[in-house]
Amino acid sequence: MRLVFGIAAAIALTFLALPVLAIFLRVSPATLIRELGDPVARDALVVSLRTSAVAQALVVTFGTPTAYLLATRRSRGHTVLLTLIELPLVLPPAVAGVGLLAAFGRTGLLSTSIPFTQVAVVLAITFVSAPFFVRTAVAAFEGIDPTLIAAARTLGASRWRVFARVALPLAAGGLAAGLALSFARGLGEFGATIMFAGSLQRVTQTLSLAIYAEFARSFDVALAIGALLVAFSFILLLVVKWLSFGWTSPFRSAASSSA
Repeated sequence: MRLVFGIAAAIALTFLALPVLAIFLRVSPATLIRELGDPVARDALVVSLRTSAVAQALVVTFGTPTAYLLATRRSRGHTVLLTLIELPLVLPPAVAGVGLLAAFGRTGLLSTSIPFTQVAVVLAITFVSAPFFVRTAVAAFEGIDPTLIAAARTLGASRWRVFARVALPLAAGGLAAGLALSFARGLGEFGATIMFAGSLQRVTQTLSLAIYAEFARSFDVALAIGALLVAFSFILLLVVKWLSFGWTSPFRSAASSSA
């Protein structure tokens, strides 16, 4: 039995690790670093960091109070609201892009000129990455001992003061982990962005879109950008694991919170 499980685990780990290792083994580190100096890679990095920073600022600003409200208030429509927030997690990227165009396109519900601008990139990243932060933040706030909140209220603290001085510090680890997951998801966004924002160098072409654009022109540049994203993702996942100690996983509490 142990041998069978060991073989199965070895096959699974090899399959998952091989494509990642191949990116770094396909060309030398010196070549990867040199190719990252390509104008396409540099421009895509700037666009990605700029738009991701703005998107995550929006996610934190609006997602934190939303998560606190969902964690501390129970209503008849709570499950429906939580499901709507989680829906982008399972939506095909193409559907997300079409939905953004239908909402913000020139002929959409709001009839704006946002598509194919950097604002469109920000909205696409925000749409696909926000659920990672909000769902994790909900679990972090739900993990706070309610007696601490009640004690603060008994001592005369206002709801805002309880949120700012008690809930936020206690949930800080979970919020930071959720932000790291959200940032990682946004940095790798492709489908919704290319449909809603296009792939214009120096304007809307992010790192993921640059890989697609460079795939036929220079495979080494595509590999270099891919290696950069792998390194980013690996570091962010390590940060998430480090921050995750001491707070409740959103997936572990999903069943109880959705009941």
